[in-house]
Amino acid sequence: MAEHQKHVVAPNSVSIAEASFHREKAWFRGIYADEEPVGFVMIYDDPDKAEYFLWRYMIDARFQGRGFGRKALELVVEHVKTRPGAKELSVSFHKGPGGPEGFYRLMGFVDTGGMSGDEHLAKLALQP
Repeated sequence: MAEHQKHVVAPNSVSIAEASFHREKAWFRGIYADEEPVGFVMIYDDPDKAEYFLWRYMIDARFQGRGFGRKALELVVEHVKTRPGAKELSVSFHKGPGGPEGFYRLMGFVDTGGMSGDEHLAKLALQP
């Protein structure tokens, strides 16, 4: 990620450490373009409660604006649609410069008006 974006997402190492404490609920993957790593994604996956949350999402600054983020998120959404009871995918984010709000909006997420700590909440409907 770019220097001006470091305040909007935790480092991947932190995400992987968190996932190790939530093994049953954390689903994470590297995002690749052919053999080159371009990003990271982690979702909170709780099929017992049908709760799915885009926990972390990061595309390296060198690869932003080239369609990798959009395609990877489309694949994540398709994965979540296969999960039991999945009706929506939630996300939280920081607003402001360097933040992902515009990207999430373009991908169909709608701001709920809610907050999680200092982050805004948005949801993507998975079913019509």
